[in-house]
Amino acid sequence: MMPSNLTPIPELYVSYESSQKLKIEAGNLVSLDLTPRQICDLELLMNGGFNPLKGFLSEEDYDGVVENMRLADGSLWPMPINLDVSEAFAEKLELGQDIALRDQEGVILATMTITDRWTPNKAREAEKVFGADDDAHPAVNYLHNQAGNVYLGGPVTGIQQPVHYDFRARRDTPNELRAYFRKLGWRRVVAFQTRNPLHRAHQELTFRAAREAQANLLIHPVVGMTKPGDVDHFTRVRCYEAVLDKYPAATTSMSLLNLAMRMAGPREAVWHGLIRKNHGCTHFIVGRDHAGPGKNSAGEDFYGPYDAQDLFRAHQEEMGIEMVDFKHMVWVQERAQYEAMDEIKDKDDVTILNISGTELRRRLREGLEIPEWFSFPEVVKELRRTSPPRSKQGFTVFFTGFSGSGKSTIANALMVKLMEMGGRPVTLLDGDIVRKNLSSELGFSKEHRDLNIRRIGYVASEITKNGGIAICAPIAPYATTRRAVREDVENFGAFVEVHVATSIEECERRDRKGLYKLAREGKIKEFTGISDPYDVPQNAELVLETENVEVDNCAHQVLLKLENMGLIAG
Repeated sequence: MMPSNLTPIPELYVSYESSQKLKIEAGNLVSLDLTPRQICDLELLMNGGFNPLKGFLSEEDYDGVVENMRLADGSLWPMPINLDVSEAFAEKLELGQDIALRDQEGVILATMTITDRWTPNKAREAEKVFGADDDAHPAVNYLHNQAGNVYLGGPVTGIQQPVHYDFRARRDTPNELRAYFRKLGWRRVVAFQTRNPLHRAHQELTFRAAREAQANLLIHPVVGMTKPGDVDHFTRVRCYEAVLDKYPAATTSMSLLNLAMRMAGPREAVWHGLIRKNHGCTHFIVGRDHAGPGKNSAGEDFYGPYDAQDLFRAHQEEMGIEMVDFKHMVWVQERAQYEAMDEIKDKDDVTILNISGTELRRRLREGLEIPEWFSFPEVVKELRRTSPPRSKQGFTVFFTGFSGSGKSTIANALMVKLMEMGGRPVTLLDGDIVRKNLSSELGFSKEHRDLNIRRIGYVASEITKNGGIAICAPIAPYATTRRAVREDVENFGAFVEVHVATSIEECERRDRKGLYKLAREGKIKEFTGISDPYDVPQNAELVLETENVEVDNCAHQVLLKLENMGLIAG
């Protein structure tokens, strides 16, 4: 008998003939353009990666998953997979109605029959799934500040898979991988999950895991959505390909997984295990603090270092995939080899070396040496290509403060000083200039002000990506919007938030444009600081006091900060 991990699993796609017919019919349905995260989820629903799910979760299934990691039928499933939409879109729909699900270019990927529609308790979801209702967690921040307020549930009928133009030969559906393992006669397969480049410690770890499990190795990196600030997947895949020839070709393979990670620690580990089982794997490597998002608002880790391993171990028999626990690998200088930290008997007599992810980023940023014992020259070369020293990267300086605080004046002075220094193009995205050229149709409601700031952030991220300097000077009153802009920019370079902390009394006294007077008279609605709130930045890179301080001095303080951060040469 063929092992169950190699037999085909159900997919949600219809036949080619049916899909052509369905595509025409779906053209007349109400359509939803999916977000990148929803497209990742839909792809794994359709190709069987999320088996046994047959579509987006019903309310009953959702409640079971949130409360006790189980679908209504009792099956283990730790992660809510729902179609979140706006209230306005949800109001147009009726239960039992079919809708067309499209990608961001309008291509129809699937249809969905709506069986459930509800407003979830997002605070409860955050507590149960992510362990805390804390916006410092990227998935909780997404849940409260980006996801739609209404969830839709119902079965999905797949028409075609999302199109990927990159690394096509490396992308496999669960059934394609199972067929590949069948063809090679691989009965035992251990999967290695990663969202980071592979270094020598990872190689040693994966070799050991494969030996321990007496299995072949599948390097299965996530190329969907990971944590904001992670190395982009194009760079990572080039790094993986550079390292692949260090592995024996007969026993190792690599495939890319288009998964939108939630960084949910213990639950994420169980979820990753179920997904890898669907892809034909029999074993799965679970690391210390697996899929952990870092620190919470109190500066502590969201999850304990072994919480993920403990939860996986408790469920692995039911899951049908075995855990290989991740050893913390360190370099022992005297023996010139990697060893598991907890297996070193003579710790006090040997030199133990290790480089953390933070330290690696610092060395890349500052152009420092990365020792050969730590990584492969090919990987370091790739990382240096996309992460040159900070003084050669683009960056964004983002001024925020009340109207009349002096943001634009200081931003102009800074722009001139940076242009005088030369070396990189400098663009000023002043609030008034952007309103005139980029957002002329927008009003001053919260929604429109958010949209205006997001547009500024988008342009700033493009300037940063292309090695330029963006100087932004909007009011930007809302912390969640400033955070979203920071995340957009930090994908490509540094984001320097400067809080121009002029008091509201001083701004009102200056009132060059007469706006405060109009706001006090009620002629301007929703005016920041008068009739609308301003979220004071908690962790700005620089705070400027402008009262009785020369503009030149303020701009110089920003220059000193940029120099201190390594963004401009001293």
